[in-house]
Amino acid sequence: MSNVLEVVGEPKLPEVKMHLVPPTAPAQGSVISNQLCMKGRSASFVRHVCIDVGSTALAGNFRAGQSFGVVPPGVDAHGKPHKVRLYSIASPSWGEDGHGKVLATTPKRLLAERSPQKASDDPADHSLFVGVCSNYVCDLKPGAPVSVTGPAGKRFLLPEDPDQHDYLFMATGTGIAPFRGMVMELLQGPPEGSPWRANWKRCSSRIELVMGSPYTSDLLYDDLFRGLVKQHANFHYHPVISREVRADGGKGEYAHQFIERMLGDRYDAMLRSPRTLIYVCGLAGMQMGLFRMLGEKGLANGYLTVDEQIAQVPAKEWTDEHLKRRVRPTHRCMIEVY
Repeated sequence: MSNVLEVVGEPKLPEVKMHLVPPTAPAQGSVISNQLCMKGRSASFVRHVCIDVGSTALAGNFRAGQSFGVVPPGVDAHGKPHKVRLYSIASPSWGEDGHGKVLATTPKRLLAERSPQKASDDPADHSLFVGVCSNYVCDLKPGAPVSVTGPAGKRFLLPEDPDQHDYLFMATGTGIAPFRGMVMELLQGPPEGSPWRANWKRCSSRIELVMGSPYTSDLLYDDLFRGLVKQHANFHYHPVISREVRADGGKGEYAHQFIERMLGDRYDAMLRSPRTLIYVCGLAGMQMGLFRMLGEKGLANGYLTVDEQIAQVPAKEWTDEHLKRRVRPTHRCMIEVY
C-alpha cells in the first residue's frame, strides 16, 4: 500500500508507437554523420551520431524522449548473437532532417580495466575492456550500415499540450540526449518544408535545464543550449559542475544540490506549482538526492508516492533503502536512469 500524495497537474501524454522493428528482426539504417559533441578536451569520448532510418518502420514514428535499439555485429563470449542495446533519441520528433527519417543519439565510449566477474576469471588480468556496442557505434563512419530496432518507451515524453506545463529537466552525462530533442521541439521547431511545421507552436512555458557534469569540458551540446538561452527568454540553462570550484567560490555540487541551494531564489514556487513537471535522465541513483530533497523541503506533493510503511518517518530520516523501495515517482516526475 502507498500513501499517495495528491497528484495535481498530471500530464496528458501522447499515444506513441512502439516496437515497430523488433529485436528479433532488426532493420538496416545508415550512418549519416559521426562527430564529437564535448565542450572541450576530456578523458571521456562522447559522440553525436546521426542515422538514416528512412527505409525502416521507425521513419516518422519516433518521438522525442523515446529510445531505439542497436544490434552490434558478431557474437558474445558464449557464441550467441549480441543482444540489442537501447540508446536515447537525441532528436525532436521530426528528426534531424525535419521529415523523421534521420535520428541522432549520443553514445559514450566505454573504456575500463578488466576485473574478476566470476571465480574462473584471472585476477591478474587487468587488460583493457572495451564496451561492445557503444564503441562500435562511436567507430561507425558515414555510409556504414547499422542494425536498428524500436522505437521504445511511452512515459518519458512531452505532454500533448506543452503550454499547459512548466519544465524542470535534470540530466547527467549522456542523459542530456532526450533533453536536446525535447528543448529543440519546444523552442526551435521544424525546418521549412517539414510536414510537422503546420501544427507546431513555440512553447511559451518556463523551461529549466540543469546539466550535471564532473568537469566543464565534459558538457554536451553546450553551444546549442547557450545559443537557445540568447534566443528565448523562457529557457534557462544551468551547467552544474561537481569537481570544479564554482564561479562564486563555492565548492562543486551535484544537480539536486544546485536546486536545493537555489530553492529560495528560483525553484520553491516553481516546484509548488501544479503546472510543473520534473524529468530526470542520467546515471542510476541520481534521483535519490532529488527525492530526499523534495521530501525534506516539503515539496514532494504531486511528484512522489510514499509507501505507508514509512509514511510517518520524517523525510530527513529516509534511508537509501527507503528511497529505493518505498518512494516512487508519479507521472509528474519522470525518471529515465541507466
